[in-house]
Amino acid sequence: MLRPMTAALAAVLTIAPAWAQDAPRGAARFAHDPYPSTYRPIAGPPVLIRGATVLTGTGERLDGADVLMVDGRIEAVGAGLEAPAGASVVDGTGKWVTPGLIDVHSHLGVYPSPGVRAHSDGNEMTNPNTAGVWAEHSVWPQDPGFAAALAGGVTSLQILPGSANLFGGRGVTLRNVPATTVQDMKFPGAPHGLKMACGENPKRVYGQKNGPATRMGNVAGFRAAFAEAAEYRTRNAPREEEDAPRRRGRRGAEAEGNGAQNAAGKRDLRLDTLAGALEGDILVHIHCYRADEMATMMQLAEEFDFRIAAFHHGVEAYKIADELAEAGVCGALWADWWGFKMEAFDGIQENVALVDRPGNGCAIVHSDSSEGIQRLNQEAAKVMASARRAGIEIAPERAIRWVTRNPAQAMGILDRTGTLEPGKLADVVVWNRDPFGSYALAEQVYIDGARVYDRADRSRQPVSDFLLGQQAAGGAP
Repeated sequence: MLRPMTAALAAVLTIAPAWAQDAPRGAARFAHDPYPSTYRPIAGPPVLIRGATVLTGTGERLDGADVLMVDGRIEAVGAGLEAPAGASVVDGTGKWVTPGLIDVHSHLGVYPSPGVRAHSDGNEMTNPNTAGVWAEHSVWPQDPGFAAALAGGVTSLQILPGSANLFGGRGVTLRNVPATTVQDMKFPGAPHGLKMACGENPKRVYGQKNGPATRMGNVAGFRAAFAEAAEYRTRNAPREEEDAPRRRGRRGAEAEGNGAQNAAGKRDLRLDTLAGALEGDILVHIHCYRADEMATMMQLAEEFDFRIAAFHHGVEAYKIADELAEAGVCGALWADWWGFKMEAFDGIQENVALVDRPGNGCAIVHSDSSEGIQRLNQEAAKVMASARRAGIEIAPERAIRWVTRNPAQAMGILDRTGTLEPGKLADVVVWNRDPFGSYALAEQVYIDGARVYDRADRSRQPVSDFLLGQQAAGGAP
């Protein structure tokens, strides 16, 4: 039941600071972005890929089909499409076409190559709660890993902070294009992600410092931070009560009814991020391995009325696959990593396949690796093979969703990319064969309909400025 607004709360609503009101009414107050994208699509002619096997990412497989890209968008997918005037026509005979691959969990740019101490910019290990830091402020666009990922068909990726802290900070979604600044790569309008971490990592890092030192300390830290964020959200509410429908759920209304009276007007960057997560404008991504801890985190989300977009790594996700599907939480998982620490011990190779429940199941194959991101298609293929040995047959048209549609959903960009549907961004990969084969290679990669990578054309194989500088200095080509 919604509680009536108290007089104290009404007073708070009239003195909200200007910084909490500078966004238009109904916009994301706490997720305001002062570092907006400057990304500009590359102009190119229409492209018609003709006569290929097409996996649309929607669960369909079309044999002998065409894909037409016009003005950076998917114009049509089907048989016998006509090439517009001036179109580039690609012979897709014997080829396979998929949406561009998407990695929901990458550290490219924040842990770039070469992997030296000077490049270690992914973990701000100064406090268990560093929700105020943004990964984009560490991304080095010259990381050679971006070009290597592009050669593997990756067109978009979420760069996350590391997992040392309870709250690691905000992640950023990038278009995988060569650029001078991170803003030139930033996916326009994509929501930020909040990186959280449960389990061993925070207690290992902070157990000998200022805590937490135990899993119960982890959860207490989460609860204290979200309780503070709920109060912050209340006292920085907008003047117009018509914005109230944006406050979601019973618990949010109860928090408002308490009428927090702390000094209004002081901005806190940590609490901006957490309040944005409570509002649903910043998506919550949680590093979590064990089934019992994932269940606890879902209870935490229920307590503070926020939604979890995805659990990352989750080697025990198969144990709660039904609960994840019912809650609409994605599992961003490895194909077969396990056993490298105690919380990763109970992994099975069928994990992704079991989380991929018919209906609401949302399974994702992610990398968390500068090497694994180069072969997401083959990581997915390993899952298919493991499932087959267990008597579960998974068709390519379903498996492709693990590296296209589902990560786009978890990142809040499914309305623009992740599937080959008319009107969506023309992010497309042409493979030399079934992408789930051992010898599969991405031959051409398109972003916004522009051919940004071509395995047969050296002029369309991007090389980072860093590597160009090494060649100029006499290093290896």
